[in-house]
Amino acid sequence: MQVSVRELKNHLSNILATAQQGEEVSVTSHKRLIARIVGVPSESLVAGIGGLSDAQRSALLGLVADSGGSWRGGKPRGGPGHSVIEGKTMSDMVLEDRG
Repeated sequence: MQVSVRELKNHLSNILATAQQGEEVSVTSHKRLIARIVGVPSESLVAGIGGLSDAQRSALLGLVADSGGSWRGGKPRGGPGHSVIEGKTMSDMVLEDRG
């Protein structure tokens, strides 16, 4: 989402709520990017993840807050630079090896 400084001032609460839900907000002044707003996930979002201890949940919230990263609570996707390996899959090679 991209907003101007004027829009940010006029709709600050709504824009911050949007950021907290996981959408990155770019702030522009005279059509030039000047800032990005990235929300920190609420504790209720992290609390809903099964299989994490309290320490892990706390560490996850701290990591996201300290690093300036964002997390929407879902499974991570590959980054833009991930490579695709051509050829047989490992499971095909194992099955072939078993004869």
